[in-house]
Amino acid sequence: MLETFPNPRPERPYLIEFDCPEFTCVCPKTGQPDFATLKIRYAPAEQCIELKSLKIYLWSYRDVGAFHEAVTNKIADDLIVACQPRFLEVKGVFNVRGGIYTNVTVRHGEEP
Repeated sequence: MLETFPNPRPERPYLIEFDCPEFTCVCPKTGQPDFATLKIRYAPAEQCIELKSLKIYLWSYRDVGAFHEAVTNKIADDLIVACQPRFLEVKGVFNVRGGIYTNVTVRHGEEP
């Protein structure tokens, strides 16, 4: 589902950052929606993530029951498989649930 395109400068380490402020999934315990901002940073190697496919991929979680930790790690895993980046960081900044805010950060590789 995640599409890629050739990195225009694969010889140069550089960062790409996405902020996705409308991410939603469903709490597996209550069935209530969970809202988050996903912050994705990565240093591409040979491939870059195509934005429209990323948007559609993230929308696919709207009806999925997932704990914050699991969904953030799954998104990171899928991005790693799709583009094999030099570095990747996915941070889920979840809105308050039960009086507690949750931030989950997943990292892969060395930041340039």
